[in-house]
Amino acid sequence: MKLLRKPRSRTAAFLPLCWLLLKILQPGHSHLYNNRYAGDKVVRVIPKTEEEAYALKKTYHQFKVDLWQPSSISYISEGTVTDVHIPRNASQVLLTFFQEANIQYKILIEDLQKVLENDSTMGTQRNRRSLSEYNYEVYHSLEEIQSWMHHLNKTHSGLIQMFSIGRSYEGRSLLILKMGRKSRAYKRAVWIDCGIHAREWIGPAFCQWFVKEALLTYRSDPVMRKMLNHLDFYIMPVFNVDGYHFSWTHDRFWRKTRSKNSRSRCRGADANRNWKVKWCDEGASVHPCDDTYCGPFPESEPEVKAVANFLRKHRKHIRAYLSFHAYAQMLLYPYSYKYATIPNFSCVESAAYKAVKALRSVHGVRYRYGPASSTLYVSSGSSMDWAYKNGIPYAFAFELRDTGHFGFLLPEILIRPTCTETMLAVKNITMHLLKKCP
Repeated sequence: MKLLRKPRSRTAAFLPLCWLLLKILQPGHSHLYNNRYAGDKVVRVIPKTEEEAYALKKTYHQFKVDLWQPSSISYISEGTVTDVHIPRNASQVLLTFFQEANIQYKILIEDLQKVLENDSTMGTQRNRRSLSEYNYEVYHSLEEIQSWMHHLNKTHSGLIQMFSIGRSYEGRSLLILKMGRKSRAYKRAVWIDCGIHAREWIGPAFCQWFVKEALLTYRSDPVMRKMLNHLDFYIMPVFNVDGYHFSWTHDRFWRKTRSKNSRSRCRGADANRNWKVKWCDEGASVHPCDDTYCGPFPESEPEVKAVANFLRKHRKHIRAYLSFHAYAQMLLYPYSYKYATIPNFSCVESAAYKAVKALRSVHGVRYRYGPASSTLYVSSGSSMDWAYKNGIPYAFAFELRDTGHFGFLLPEILIRPTCTETMLAVKNITMHLLKKCP
């Protein structure tokens, strides 16, 4: 990787002056996150030169902005689409800085708090219905999702079995739904997880949608019937239970787990950089306060350890690993940690191509697909790479809608179209498993 120059220009020199001019504003009063996001903006910047990229990295360190895309400052370079969440106490100074430095930008979200207030279900009764009237077109809290899982376990025992694979750092159950027609015959299996990153709420929404559609259409849809008759599905609607709960109660844009670190005041690790595959190499951070912090050692996070142990135990019959993230509209496969072609490339590439084609047929939404390292960026310690390296031949990571207009705040009105199109992609990949491709 080419090292960036450290130019001394009025761009760089302007930053310390900006910092001195900042005034810390006291948050207002609101029931939702205590109005902490009032006046915060999300801005898209595409640096045209390495000097501009370097200046953007400086803003990250000096103003403690939150990167939405990419996930780490190490990925910012000339031409990189960079979406930045800027707190209100820095927004005017930073926008002035961009103008003074002639760095072009676009405001994607003018006021984060207003977007949250306009679309949030929290504090309302819209999703507090009985489970028989469960609304799959709103986002649900962890408590609601886990109550829903318990309910399905009781009411759909013919196709659903719920169990726990351990506990999170804060002691919450790590619940799994096993879905499929019970059979004495040997069955291959598919693992599906959602919500590794807490703020990506569309992931858990899709996991719930998938289960709902499978149960509703099992008798009427020959494809779904074949899937559930011949395969078992292990579904983890919320992987990062502590972080997801925290994103509902304290910080909507929290990404990591919530483990404590003896060396730092900052909490949590990136659960998608904590796996034992090129752990803490390129694309992961050794700094506990960074969003891509790899953790003190591989599988340090109890959530990662529990899933890794389960996958190790069942890897002989788990043939596919599917992980759901947001946002970027991509379907990714290994490798993430290096530029190299996987041995079963033709089978995996064919499955990905057919999946994105099926997805596009629903609403015309385009997904890019390919190896994660070249399609997105290089990252080490990912769950997808670990699954593949541990014998699961089909390993995919979905980056669901959108491409940045809403980002992590995908409105509830888009849950249905997002999940409907993604269902077709998943069914395509699953049916691919039932063919002769290894």
